[in-house]
Amino acid sequence: MDTLLKETVNATVNSRYPGMAPEGRKLIEDILIRKELEKGELLFKEGQVCHHMVFVGKGMMRQFYYKNGKDVTEHFSYEGCVIICIESTLKQEPTRLMAEALEPCTVYLLPYDKFMRLTEISWEINMFYRKILEYSLIVSQVKADSWRFETARERYNMLMHTHPEVIKRAPLSHIASYLLMTPETLSRAYCKKDNMNLHFFDLYQIIFPKNSLTLRHQKRNRISFYKERD
Repeated sequence: MDTLLKETVNATVNSRYPGMAPEGRKLIEDILIRKELEKGELLFKEGQVCHHMVFVGKGMMRQFYYKNGKDVTEHFSYEGCVIICIESTLKQEPTRLMAEALEPCTVYLLPYDKFMRLTEISWEINMFYRKILEYSLIVSQVKADSWRFETARERYNMLMHTHPEVIKRAPLSHIASYLLMTPETLSRAYCKKDNMNLHFFDLYQIIFPKNSLTLRHQKRNRISFYKERD
């Protein structure tokens, strides 16, 4: 018995439409396809047409794209999250996004065509689908407003407040990309926090990779860290 399957469905449904009855959850469980991903493996690539929505059962993933030769992180997803390329899935057109496993991951693929048939026979599943789309649209709007109106530090503080798992588990280079910051700007946002329990060594590796070996032997000594930065 796949206990992670039931846990994933319950966590995902509860995050969007917690009122769904066990019968509706079982219908979703029955059409999910389990997939294991190694760290660094791509779930889908640019140019593919997305035929599935994705429930993350274990691990962390990111969606990203390339712009001017640089990869830009669009979203982070972890346990209980839904991954969906809305335009590609709804219009059945090639996506520009890619999805990468940042950790070893277990995900469940939800075939979009079968899911749509369930929405026609179950009012609860139809509402669940609606809540998924509503949430995705709201997240996109909030992120766009954040880019327009918030400072770099405010964007970082919001991410730390709403998704602390990202701060704990995602590489800092991807966090900086997601927040539209340079690593140096992210460093300043970190250093302005009162809580100094930060990823000093990881941050130093990003900004000063040539000197990271020296810091490896000094990372327990914060005074040495600041002297070497100066």
